[in-house]
Amino acid sequence: MKKICIIYTGGTIGMVPTDQGYAPEAGSFAAALAGIDDLSAEGMPAWDLIEFDPLLDSSNIAVDQWNQIGRVIRDNYDSYDGFVVLHGTDTMAYTASALSFMLEGLDKPVILTGSQIPLCRLRSDARDNLITSILIAGEGKACEVCLYFGGRLIRGNRATKASADGLIAFDSPNYPLLAEAGIDIRYNKRVLGGLSAGEFHLAEFRETSIGVIKVFPGIQFQLFEPIMTEGLNGIVLETFGTGNIPNYDDALLPMIKRAFDNGTIVVVCSQCPQGTVRLGAYEVSAALTRAGAVSGFNMTTEAAVAKLYYLFSKGYNRDRVKVEMEEDLRGELTL
Repeated sequence: MKKICIIYTGGTIGMVPTDQGYAPEAGSFAAALAGIDDLSAEGMPAWDLIEFDPLLDSSNIAVDQWNQIGRVIRDNYDSYDGFVVLHGTDTMAYTASALSFMLEGLDKPVILTGSQIPLCRLRSDARDNLITSILIAGEGKACEVCLYFGGRLIRGNRATKASADGLIAFDSPNYPLLAEAGIDIRYNKRVLGGLSAGEFHLAEFRETSIGVIKVFPGIQFQLFEPIMTEGLNGIVLETFGTGNIPNYDDALLPMIKRAFDNGTIVVVCSQCPQGTVRLGAYEVSAALTRAGAVSGFNMTTEAAVAKLYYLFSKGYNRDRVKVEMEEDLRGELTL
């Protein structure tokens, strides 16, 4: 029998009603799971639960918490056939992206899931998300970091949260779904596997100064100059369309040039959910390349941020980080 490790970090899935609204409560989720007969039904993998203490609000999850989740997987890697990480939805796509880079040589499923409605409520989506995630982890066909939600299995570093209140809360705008769960779980074998070679290893992240700037009409780039110092390691610039920027005040390009000279890696992503950055397709985007920026192609912002953390945490110099940001390391981009 396959055996799965469920890692409960917190989030809506395990919250209970309190006088101040829904909140996590230590021990209550384990009791709720014990009352779900399907979790011990024939055909279900065996499972153990590891509950974080304290439980985390996903809005507060950052580098330390990503490392904490990674350590739990590393420390239990040889004891289980797969892992299900229960997580709040707000930053789930960031955590999925981070784990996809941290877990080098991964050859077991790591499935992130959660819910929009707590397990304790009627109409909760938690039950299906949890049970199907355990089954997918046990089947061992998606041996990578994935996100399962609302009947869809998504590559972790291709996921982005698309709805704050819909039960299909996540989308994969630039990559096919890995599987869809209907009457059967239908895997898209064409897009599975081949992401990470070598022995399993946890590459922990270190604190790194990374920023995100979203371009908008009328933006005053000079307001961002104070952060463009030698202490800024990387910045993700969310541009229009295929990598276009306004040039009405001639402030951005000199700022990017100074950032590049200071050693900052500037990664250009698109605000459009679908499509890819093509620096040089228009004059305004060609200027970004001349200023030293690199293309994020069709990476999500979540993946670009996590990838910067990963590459700087590996101790690579700026030239290598710049090169590898434009290479596909874990299926996070399409060239």
